[in-house]
Amino acid sequence: MTQSSTDVRQPAGEPDDSREARLVAALSLEQKVRLLTGGSFWRTAAEPAVGLGSMLLSDGPSGVRGEFWDEREPSLNLPSATSLAATWDPGFADRYGVVLAHEARTRGVHLLLGPTINLHRSPLGGRHFECFSEDPALSGALAVGFVRAVQRHGIAAVPKHYVANDAETDRYTVDVRVDERTLRELYLAPFEAAVTEGGAWGVMSAYNGVNGATMTENDLLRSPLDDEWGFDGVIVSDWTAVQSTEASARGRQDLAMPGPHSPWGEKLVAAVRDGRVPEAAIDAKVARLLRLAARVGALADGDTETAHGDTETGAVNGAERALVPP
Repeated sequence: MTQSSTDVRQPAGEPDDSREARLVAALSLEQKVRLLTGGSFWRTAAEPAVGLGSMLLSDGPSGVRGEFWDEREPSLNLPSATSLAATWDPGFADRYGVVLAHEARTRGVHLLLGPTINLHRSPLGGRHFECFSEDPALSGALAVGFVRAVQRHGIAAVPKHYVANDAETDRYTVDVRVDERTLRELYLAPFEAAVTEGGAWGVMSAYNGVNGATMTENDLLRSPLDDEWGFDGVIVSDWTAVQSTEASARGRQDLAMPGPHSPWGEKLVAAVRDGRVPEAAIDAKVARLLRLAARVGALADGDTETAHGDTETGAVNGAERALVPP
């Protein structure tokens, strides 16, 4: 099943830029800044004054983990992303995404933190099971099917970890030095497909740096992501990846997770009042957050009702399809 990127971006109705602007204008600076840090470890902050509910985020490359990591909330474990890649079938990635979307909806999840579209670049990469493959073209094609299917059911897909977060060693602090051609043809390529063809509503910024700047402060969040690919969604930080107040807030980073505490908060309010961070940058971030909320039904008048399928059967079929004959 295929859809154009225009179709998959708005299952709950076209974004209304004028409405977003009105809602942003109705908020004080303190209210706006509060929305840019998580309300809790897995949730965004709510703002009843503009009809904004809290959005629940969940890990989900190979199953929706949910908010609680114990017997209170058992999860369906799907075949790994690497197994999915062994099918070489973007259509099957669509079916995989449908299963994940249903699992997300049954748990009240609004944002699914996946797919993981970093590359298999090192045998020491302990999270390779979350990633599709070493091939950027294959990874991108599968990401498109995954993202379209999840979002067709009113759940935001958040491809991660942008960008060049392809090994676990020193992943919180490493500065990846990479030339432009390699960056474009390998590391950025799956994300480009997820955004331009899949229409992803979110992207997760990584812990690592690239060419001298940590990703939550990196110009790569704006170009090529916004300027070239037309990304209009929310950039969610990896957990605790936002380490600065002004540099990250002046850039394209939108949401600092987790909450309720982050380097933004009162420090960011003060930076705006002192003129060190333009309030227009804050307004743009809040507008994107409101747009996302409308897409997933967390803003008043949202509607994301969809049909569901048999998720356990989908998981079993996926495991069978992934088997490579000897």
